Amino acid sequence: MGGRGILRVLLLASALVAGLSAVAAQAQESAYYGPRLIEERVRIPAQNGNTIAATVLRPEAQGPFGAIILNHGVSASARERARESSDLLINAAAVFARRGYVVVMPLRRGFGATGGDMAEDPGSCSNPDYRTAESNAADDVMAAYDYARSLPYVDGNRMMLAGQSAGGMVALYTAGMRQPQGLQAVLAFAAGRGGDPEINPGIPCAIEPVARIFDTVGKQIRVPVLMNYAENDLFFSPKISRQWFERLNASWSDAEYALQPSFGKDGHYLFGDTLGVRYWLPTVETFLARHSITFARLDATDPERAPLLALERVPNIKSDACKSLYRAFLESPGPRAYAVSGDGRCGFAGGLQDARDVAVKQCSNVAKSNCMLYAVDDAVIWKDTIAGQGGATPAAR
Repeated sequence: MGGRGILRVLLLASALVAGLSAVAAQAQESAYYGPRLIEERVRIPAQNGNTIAATVLRPEAQGPFGAIILNHGVSASARERARESSDLLINAAAVFARRGYVVVMPLRRGFGATGGDMAEDPGSCSNPDYRTAESNAADDVMAAYDYARSLPYVDGNRMMLAGQSAGGMVALYTAGMRQPQGLQAVLAFAAGRGGDPEINPGIPCAIEPVARIFDTVGKQIRVPVLMNYAENDLFFSPKISRQWFERLNASWSDAEYALQPSFGKDGHYLFGDTLGVRYWLPTVETFLARHSITFARLDATDPERAPLLALERVPNIKSDACKSLYRAFLESPGPRAYAVSGDGRCGFAGGLQDARDVAVKQCSNVAKSNCMLYAVDDAVIWKDTIAGQGGATPAAR
């Protein structure tokens, strides 16, 4: 097993499951690494004769695998909603797929390729109807959920619901109010509704109506919940998000609240950012381990992958920051590179044609000694220290 990419396979088929049709296209490689994955663009039958566009990202193996329904947020304008795409969450989806999960990313009614009227508009902030909005959104989520459970390579008893922003909200609502069979956990990232960072940063409209949804969900949900936010979320401040968590937690004690450090200009987008994985992934790993839910890279025991995956082999680094940055490197698309210095500093770049130069520059900006490349794309290129010399020599750049 050398470098592995997401194999984008769009299958030509008249029906996969329950009348599902898929779009045909040529297979192509993308710059992802790790266990080989397959991506499919599909349409899923839904209520009233509708179909929902979705992306399925899965390991290239027979399974059976667990499955995650990963749900997008809600943009403010119709124009932005029309541009909604599963590509916005594809990097995060790949993290789950590398760990043995089939990730289904539905585009709910009114979004992206699904099109049509938005089914989950709650109305005005002064008098919103979030209960109807969430129920309509949950209809689409359940269509994707039932579809995933019907796939021959999915273990229908190992299911999770997840989402970002309004997608996290509908994941929670679906888990509580629909109580789908086989559900093991909910992962809600920056979950909420009504945020507008331009008008009122951190303070969403209709805080109490949203809180009442959390009240209702807390009384109905029966699986572990992780609610994950960032300190500088400009949609939902920590004060608001913790208040919402406490409303859910008042009735359902098997829920956890995690607050990550400030991230970028707006921590609301931590989950979808490649670099954000350094924060949310360890939190998710700890949460799922606590509940005995399997979550390990499929290539973790492959001896050929051991040199690249072994964090303890990275020279010089001692700080948690550099260790977590290397983990982000391992989950990043390519071209990618990771650099280290003799005094324990580091740098990383992913998804950039000049990733090597950027990684070294990032490292050099904070290091007092020379920075050299440790790993590039899917290989360790570092050479051991040469006897008699006080440094280490990297492979040719």
